[in-house]
Amino acid sequence: MISSPCTKVCVIDGAAGLCSGCGRTLGEIAKWGSLSEAERLAIMATLPERMRKNKLVIPGERAP
Repeated sequence: MISSPCTKVCVIDGAAGLCSGCGRTLGEIAKWGSLSEAERLAIMATLPERMRKNKLVIPGERAP
C-alpha cells in the first residue's frame, strides 16, 4: 500500500489550486501512483504548511 494524504474530500480550491482535503495539486494527484515513496513522503511533509498558507482547513484542526 502506498502512502497517501487523501481524506476523500476531493474538491479543488479554485483560488489556491489545491485539493481542499489534502492540499495536493491536480498534477501531484495525477502522478501520485508513479512517484517513489520518498517523493510521496517529501510532498506530504509540505502539505500542512501549504494548507495553512492558503487558509485551507487541515484535517483534525479547526478552521482559521
